[in-house]
Amino acid sequence: MTELQSIASQVRRDILRMVHGCQSGHPGGSLGCTDLLVALYFQQMKINNRKGKGGYLSFNMDGKGEDLFFLSNGHISPVFYSVLGRRGYFDIKEMATFRKLNTRLQGHPTTHEHLPGVRIASGSLGQGLSVAIGAALAKKLNGDKTLVYCLMGDGEQQEGQVWEAVQFAPNNNVDNLVAFVDVNGQQIDGSTKKVNDNRDLGAKYKAFGWRVLTVDGNNMDELVTLLRKIKRLVGKGQPIAVMMKTEMGQGVDFMMHSHKWHGVAPNDAQLEQALAQLPETLGDY
Repeated sequence: MTELQSIASQVRRDILRMVHGCQSGHPGGSLGCTDLLVALYFQQMKINNRKGKGGYLSFNMDGKGEDLFFLSNGHISPVFYSVLGRRGYFDIKEMATFRKLNTRLQGHPTTHEHLPGVRIASGSLGQGLSVAIGAALAKKLNGDKTLVYCLMGDGEQQEGQVWEAVQFAPNNNVDNLVAFVDVNGQQIDGSTKKVNDNRDLGAKYKAFGWRVLTVDGNNMDELVTLLRKIKRLVGKGQPIAVMMKTEMGQGVDFMMHSHKWHGVAPNDAQLEQALAQLPETLGDY
């Protein structure tokens, strides 16, 4: 097990324990996107490693000189919170407060709670790409050579605002932007094909003028290779879109291959069964 895979195993444990602890939340997509967020935050992204109050990473909303990440499909907040905590933005013990009264770890991320690492509120789907484009344009205006990353769901591609943003980015040469689409084929009411078929998303993005790449989002080696390749492709006049094939519930056999675990919490027995499949590598919070 590589270091990144080891971190990913612990993050998946965190996700399950957080959702179980409040008996609500969205474990399926969180488990599926774990590998990407671990690869970004623990290897790919340039972030400020200076420590501030309490020994935690300093966080500045402007993010000058740093790569930025925007979580558009905010319902997969458990994976986001775990990665931020494990990366050192706040005490991992705070994960025990997920979705509880007066917590900073709301069910959907919000800037109002001032949780370090959270740059936008993202409960309402379809808005993250627009925000990421704005941040990317600001970086270009400021002469800032760092990058902006955004993650969206494939069900989210059914939102109209996504396509306004998709059209805008190539027409304005936003070539410091990388958008990932989590292609797990599932949404809250069933498969994306049955609910409102996206058909060939990669072809759509390409038709709008994006450079389109594909990756197995649950293969850490493949993800790391792709992220390194992206570093060589940015700044050439086109935004980059990555169609990232994942499995909802990845890492827990009974949570995979179905939309059932989109927004359902495991009971005590299911939690025990799930954790048995994921090694505790960094210590549970």
